[in-house]
Amino acid sequence: MFEPKSRYVSLAQCPLGFIDTQGRTILYIPRRFLPPGGKMPLLVEITVVAGDRLDTITARTLGDPEQFWRVCDANDAMNPFELTAESGRVLRVPVPQF
Repeated sequence: MFEPKSRYVSLAQCPLGFIDTQGRTILYIPRRFLPPGGKMPLLVEITVVAGDRLDTITARTLGDPEQFWRVCDANDAMNPFELTAESGRVLRVPVPQF
């Protein structure tokens, strides 16, 4: 259902379900809550400069632009665009845990 590196893969292992009014079972994954970013092991800190994008930062530091969500988690961010909106902001890049 999800790619192995997806932030949702562990949630998909324990789907929830309910039976609708027509007797069909509807499966869904539980809501994902942000982990406490300050407790994640730190790989490096990056200072945002003008023109930085989270996908390029993640590609450079973690080797995969699709892992931007790990940087969001480490910085307690729900909106990834906020992380690079302001030059000079220091971003925590966590040690990847695959």
